[in-house]
Amino acid sequence: MAGRRVRGHGGGNPRQPEAYCHRAILDAVRYLVDNGIKWRAMPADFPPWDRVYAFFRRWRDHVLVKEFHDRLRSRIREREGRDSEPTAGVIDSQPVKADAVVGSDSRGFDGGKLIKGRKRHVVVDTLGLLLGVVVTAADTGDRAAAQVLLEQVADAHHRLALVWADGGYTGSLVEYCLATIALVLAIVKRSDDMRGFVVLPKRWIVERLFAHLMRTRRLVRDFERRTTSAEAMVYWSMILLMTRRLARPHPARA
Repeated sequence: MAGRRVRGHGGGNPRQPEAYCHRAILDAVRYLVDNGIKWRAMPADFPPWDRVYAFFRRWRDHVLVKEFHDRLRSRIREREGRDSEPTAGVIDSQPVKADAVVGSDSRGFDGGKLIKGRKRHVVVDTLGLLLGVVVTAADTGDRAAAQVLLEQVADAHHRLALVWADGGYTGSLVEYCLATIALVLAIVKRSDDMRGFVVLPKRWIVERLFAHLMRTRRLVRDFERRTTSAEAMVYWSMILLMTRRLARPHPARA
């Protein structure tokens, strides 16, 4: 039975072991993220919702979800014949509407996309796998958020040397990245004579990640009170994608 009590499968206080199997709790978090349910609407087949949320909160606060995510990303890169550490990436942002639970201190209005809510700033590698995410109010400028995000990503991935971006990241950010974090920010601009939808080099990679996030029902709108929870939900969404990919037989082995 998925929700049966199992002692000794904890990850919290060693003097108070987890009462439920970690596999059952992981499956519960994955179910919530994939199907977009409320915490209190957790099906009875899973452990109680408050235990699942306590697990989610602990992994969020101790950055364990990011560590788990990064290990899966390394495995996929190695499976594809790449080095575990990337040397190039793509940066972009995605504004999303915010639910009523999101406070006014972390929501804003994006005049470009006419969306009131939050904005997800992400960096992905050339395979479209997530390297880092920062969630801000929607009225936060891309360059201001990118400065923080790129510093975090460059600190975690020392081999990263090149990041492609769109025209919204031009200006002093290019010089800042080169002088401060030894990172080349290459701007991929859209030609003035282009009409309609055109696939631009490199930039389509990050758009594919945004498309995946919007297929995860918990992320079609920002339902999280804290931006750290919103960032954790993005990592869990990518964990769903990567575990499914790893579960499929590798073409070469097949």
